[in-house]
Amino acid sequence: MSIKSFFLSLFFATSSFAQEPVFDAPDWLSESITRPHANVVQSASPTQITVMPIGAVSLDAVGILPASVTGLPANLWGDSSVETLANLMRAQPYEGLPAVLAFTQQLALAELDPPLNAGTEAELFLARLDLLLARGALEPARALMERAGPSSPQIFRRWFDVSLLSGDERRACATMRANPDIAPTFTARIFCLARTGDWSAAALSLGTGAALGFIAEDDAELIARFLDPDLFEDDGPLPPETNATPLRYQLRVALGERPPSSGLPLAFAHSDLSDVAGWRAQLDASERLLRSGAIPPSVWLDIYTDRVPAASGGVWDRVAALQRFDEALLAGEISAVTAALPHAWGAMRAAGLEVPFATVYAERLLRLPLTADAAMLARRIGLLSPRYELVAQRAVPQSPDEAFLFAIARGQSAQPPRQTATLMAISSAFSGTDIPSRYSWLLDRGRLGEALLLASRQLSKDNSDADDLEDALRLFRMAGLEDIARRAALQLIILGSV
Repeated sequence: MSIKSFFLSLFFATSSFAQEPVFDAPDWLSESITRPHANVVQSASPTQITVMPIGAVSLDAVGILPASVTGLPANLWGDSSVETLANLMRAQPYEGLPAVLAFTQQLALAELDPPLNAGTEAELFLARLDLLLARGALEPARALMERAGPSSPQIFRRWFDVSLLSGDERRACATMRANPDIAPTFTARIFCLARTGDWSAAALSLGTGAALGFIAEDDAELIARFLDPDLFEDDGPLPPETNATPLRYQLRVALGERPPSSGLPLAFAHSDLSDVAGWRAQLDASERLLRSGAIPPSVWLDIYTDRVPAASGGVWDRVAALQRFDEALLAGEISAVTAALPHAWGAMRAAGLEVPFATVYAERLLRLPLTADAAMLARRIGLLSPRYELVAQRAVPQSPDEAFLFAIARGQSAQPPRQTATLMAISSAFSGTDIPSRYSWLLDRGRLGEALLLASRQLSKDNSDADDLEDALRLFRMAGLEDIARRAALQLIILGSV
């Protein structure tokens, strides 16, 4: 490496992320406990040596995906700063290349050794939770918290809200009562008292909390309506929600004034997956959550095929196009599949749902004796599915574009069909395995996980230049994450039509 390259890589590794804002916990979390413990640095003093009892397990090491599943080295975080890792984890986008979304979610759920300088505050663990919550991945987040045990205030605050958004508020309230380390706010206490049938105690707590100034005015009115809606029968509905939290949201739902989740953070969309929300709300919520990787494609497909659309335009046209294709595929009618496939694919592209569609349908499509354009489209869809390598091994490319895609699917280098910057970068990334200089400084110091988080952000940006994409793909390949690199490259080409 030249002296210039060394200093450039050193600068990148030590200061590039410092230019980014500091990311904190989601601002929509309920004030459900009196000690929420926001993740704010309290001192600029040097890090103190942390002492833990022998046999104690750091929360930063807790995960639900073992190394046998992820294939990641246990020391992935190495000597990286906990603060840097936490900030990078929270900075990951909630939409982007599905391959990268899946990888970063895997990182959030993986069992890994804590960073060497990890303390007892579980800052990285909380950041991993916040990545999942920002994407609306409530079930994985709840599983991770329950593996750790939602006993600390920081974890319980998140677990309580996930339970509310999942419709499991009774269990959340029972856990709050049973845990003496949790000090609920007046609002949370009143909600739980009412949910367990103690309405008189809830009303008394409302009066006490309001008199002492412990309940904000807008919260007090919302709770009063929740406790005795008949008193406000002539007052009309509440004004639109401007400070949505899971607790306020559930209070409004109980009043029959469910706010639309379309303008709220992704986590709230789960409440619209139930039948009580209406089919249109279910459709919109399932599409949003599917794009972020928060729900499996099967949940979305069940909603999409639940009934026949009675309107047209927008999501209704997408539903109709997919249902026609699904029916043709189930019937095994080649001519009907050939006619319906382009329309269904166009609808999925308009909604950004190409990869989930491929995951559901590619294998069945590839078994059909399709010809001409329909066969080529089926192979392209197959390249976006988990069967991408098998598609490339079994088929004969019918165009220079397809030949290039097949080479990438097999992990081989090939000349791109066009001299675009992105195609050239992808081609170069698969032509060698040397370590990109911008990441070498981190790798030399055992900070592979930090480098992978930085590379994930580059692959997820809309404005990443070709050199950034090439280095990120090359890093994943060098780290043994060949499947991620291939799938990300295929998605860059097919979804971006570069």
